[in-house]
Amino acid sequence: MNNTVVEIRNLVKHFPVKTGVIMGRTIGNVKAVDDISFGVSQGETFALVGESGCGKTTVANLILKLLDPTSGDILFQGKSLDRASGSEIRQYRKSVQAVLQDPYGALNPRMRVGHIVGEPLEVHGYGRSERTRLVRDALRSVGLPETSDSQFPHEFSGGQRQRIGVARALTLDPSLIVLDEPVSNLDVSIRSQVLNLLKDVQDQRGISFILISHDLASVEHMSHRIGVMYLGKLVELGGAEQICDDPAHPYSASLVAASTPPGRTPPWQIPIVGEVPSAMETPSGCAFHPRCIYAMPVCSQVAPSLTKLPDGRQVSCHLYPDHIGSIDKSASLPGLEFTTSTIGDGGPEVRPVE
Repeated sequence: MNNTVVEIRNLVKHFPVKTGVIMGRTIGNVKAVDDISFGVSQGETFALVGESGCGKTTVANLILKLLDPTSGDILFQGKSLDRASGSEIRQYRKSVQAVLQDPYGALNPRMRVGHIVGEPLEVHGYGRSERTRLVRDALRSVGLPETSDSQFPHEFSGGQRQRIGVARALTLDPSLIVLDEPVSNLDVSIRSQVLNLLKDVQDQRGISFILISHDLASVEHMSHRIGVMYLGKLVELGGAEQICDDPAHPYSASLVAASTPPGRTPPWQIPIVGEVPSAMETPSGCAFHPRCIYAMPVCSQVAPSLTKLPDGRQVSCHLYPDHIGSIDKSASLPGLEFTTSTIGDGGPEVRPVE
């Protein structure tokens, strides 16, 4: 990938689960992130989507160096962080910033806005006069007056607080910003303003974004490419318009169908059924097969790999390339029934009623 800012290679993060209060034995691992790879180019927005618990935020925390991976590698501007020196890690932390989900909890209520926005500058050794100048520049760039620096967070609305969070992320002129559900806690009327602000900032500064979100409408508006995650794995990777207009994986199609507004017909009229399995005991084969209405016997036996399609996207599904043309994409919930007889010990599945 040309002009790649950050590249993720075979990233894995497992959390051991122990029993007992003190010095308990390990009884298993939560496979939060399970061998995923992708890259983000300069000026690109790459979105990670999926249900709660799929591993999106863990990926963000690994990229932010808040967690260390179990295995795999993160490359920043072509250099592995695993072999980076202390000064290089410090430079990486300066170049990669975050905008957090909760605009209320992300700001210290005891600190004035100027101190909040300028704290990263202070940590990295900027002088007082330069900090003041850069803080005011950052506040102006997000649509807030310079005088905001003397106020406290409680004096601002939720949307304004999120703008303060964006300003704090911009002060160090980063190459990459991780946006962890940046508008999910805001009123619907404010969300588009913050998203448009982020797009304007990206256009002006050439910053790359990694967007973590449940909201496919926001993702489609903001993103260039999308990675769809399920139980720690990427099941589809491709262009935002490709996935939102014509998803390839049944799970992607279920997410799109669930977020399609009234009056519009989703490309696949299929529901998300059942509950997400435990990340400690993932189903054999394809992890999505117990919830997939198109599951075949092979789905419970062999885990599919990401396969490149003719349109350039990648999908992890046994329907490709031989079976996709024969499935009914208009299946709907009233015409489905549960059965446990087809795929053995893989768990209950849903089949179209004949």
